[in-house]
Amino acid sequence: MKTLRNNDKGVVYLIGAGPGDPDLITVKGSECLRMADVVVYDKLVGESLLSLARNDAELIYVGKMRGYHTMSQGEINELLIEKAHKGLKVARLKGGDPFIFGRGGEEAMELSEAGVPFEVIPGVTSAIAVPTYAGIPLTHRDLSSTTCFITGHEDPTKKGSNINWDSLAQSSGTLVFLMGIGNLGRITSRLIHGGKPSDTPAAVIGSGTTSQQITTTGTLATIAQQVKEAGIAPPGVIVVGDVVNLRKHLRWFESRPLFGKRILITRPEEQATDFARILTGLGARCEVFPTIQIVPPETWEGMDRAIESLSSYEWILFTSVNGVNYFFERLTQAGKDARSLAGLKVGVIGPKTQEAVCARGVSPDLIPDTYWTEGLAEALGRYPVQGKRILIPRPKIAGDDLSKLLQDLGAVVDEVEAYLNRRPEYGRDTLKETFLNGRMDLITFTSPSTVSNFVEICKDADIYTGISGIPVASIGPVTAKRATEQGFTVAVMPDEYTIDALADAIVKYYKE
Repeated sequence: MKTLRNNDKGVVYLIGAGPGDPDLITVKGSECLRMADVVVYDKLVGESLLSLARNDAELIYVGKMRGYHTMSQGEINELLIEKAHKGLKVARLKGGDPFIFGRGGEEAMELSEAGVPFEVIPGVTSAIAVPTYAGIPLTHRDLSSTTCFITGHEDPTKKGSNINWDSLAQSSGTLVFLMGIGNLGRITSRLIHGGKPSDTPAAVIGSGTTSQQITTTGTLATIAQQVKEAGIAPPGVIVVGDVVNLRKHLRWFESRPLFGKRILITRPEEQATDFARILTGLGARCEVFPTIQIVPPETWEGMDRAIESLSSYEWILFTSVNGVNYFFERLTQAGKDARSLAGLKVGVIGPKTQEAVCARGVSPDLIPDTYWTEGLAEALGRYPVQGKRILIPRPKIAGDDLSKLLQDLGAVVDEVEAYLNRRPEYGRDTLKETFLNGRMDLITFTSPSTVSNFVEICKDADIYTGISGIPVASIGPVTAKRATEQGFTVAVMPDEYTIDALADAIVKYYKE
């Protein structure tokens, strides 16, 4: 990235992380974050943004809560200067925008006085984004031509306030208060006392732009009590003005089909991202809890032997993306490439596996109509496989009878170990935090192994009884059978056994 500079004193990037939705960070902000040696971050910065940092980057939490500061502002300033003087690239990751009530100006001044090079990378401020996600435009041709941003963290009753409350009360524009939920009652009282009608529309949005977003609307006279009853806690944004009434027509974010649903994803971590992105885009709050860890096999002997004799096979069948990846990686290790598959027919179990094979420069000859092993065996049965050798790179333990079905057709099947499915280890505290601090609405399983491992993990931690009644979404009948055998109720199963179809089936389930 061209803006990143080499400097003996290092450099500090004051980066606006946005209001909560990790996708709202700017392109430049994410690039600086990826290249930083040190990331100094606040409380409102999501874990998904921290995952953008380099694996070897030093992560330092300096978050502040009401009544408790991990570090004082002075200590934070000293930390930034110290790291920069060591010649490091420092990403100072701040919620929202650094210069909108983020004390970024103070930090920049300290860096300037210390002679430390710095750049400020603006962020999407919660003052704008959060009302937008609640369906409240801050300006509207017929309702409001001005907007004022005010800190809600200042006590409105203190002497010497920097806020001109009487002017705010007389304003016909939109008022937006940040960090003001704790002072909401005093804010509304002061506005009413200054002459603003008590029936002026008001809204409070908690945890804005995230799947936990909650919005309450009322008037200056009622909003404080409504927020208390709704249990809205910081962080939150307060909006006062006639534009609040537009929310009933424009609440696009909270109208998504899975909004507010807490869904557990048990896929391996490297495969969970795409599924989580789909469900999150539909409004769900996803908890990624991998019950499978994909690792190389203990020995490559079988795979290497098969690769050396590829010409002896008629077919090679891939039943997972993992099988594709490990096979081709081992093929490369042997000094070969996709040309070694010339003369072989290639079968894949479904669209994702097809994409993985195509990405390696190979066009599959066979994809079944139904994306599971029985469908693959049935499709292959239309070909003359009697006496033909078929290679299947698979995990050590496969949860179906694909080889037997093909052998019944007269084929000679070689299953070689391409990878291992291991059960991850979780601490009891992690499990309790995931499952017992707020009920899960749905558990998703994408293979029989995810079911078995999930049950073992939960039983080991003595929490299985408390969560066994949660409905399950299964990707296909084999997985559904395993879930039923373990005592789960399978509420969702798509007609097509893909992640996209599973997401559609989940939406349909909640609609009905």
